[in-house]
Amino acid sequence: YIILIVFNLKIHWHNFRPLNKKTIIMETNEKLIEVLNGLIEINHDRVNGYEKAIEETKDLDVDLRAIFRSNADNSVHYASQLSNLVTGLGGTPADGTTNSGKLYRVWMDVKTTFTGHDRQSVLELCEYGEDAAQKAYKEALASDAEIDVNTRQLITEQQSKLNAAHFIIKNYRDLHKVVNA
Repeated sequence: YIILIVFNLKIHWHNFRPLNKKTIIMETNEKLIEVLNGLIEINHDRVNGYEKAIEETKDLDVDLRAIFRSNADNSVHYASQLSNLVTGLGGTPADGTTNSGKLYRVWMDVKTTFTGHDRQSVLELCEYGEDAAQKAYKEALASDAEIDVNTRQLITEQQSKLNAAHFIIKNYRDLHKVVNA
């Protein structure tokens, strides 16, 4: 208080908000919740995208339908894990999808209308969705949010599994190109 008197400063104490541990934790949690909710949304995008892909594939494409169902189910599980983390941090888990995911599904509808529901087109569209998921996970891990070790490990594990799914989709797409060349 002596310094304040010497310089004759007026501070409105009711506006003064000292940074305490609780304030810092809340701000840290808000950033992390935002990052986690972004990943929840991208997983919701994957679920919607793969369900759309299942609709677009022919009944004879049993192999693709099984892969698409597995990928959608995995994303439901990933979103659930991330939602539990958000809730544990005091936040509300995202229940929607990304804007880019909505645009992607519209594009998928338009493309399948003009190109048909062929295997190659559906695989290309699925790979595009997998690219978006990889980008989202990479950005989440590179964000300035303080991510604790366990959460970082979960995100990294999910990213690795998504990368494997991406690899399968890409290989199916490339194999289909070769077979039909």
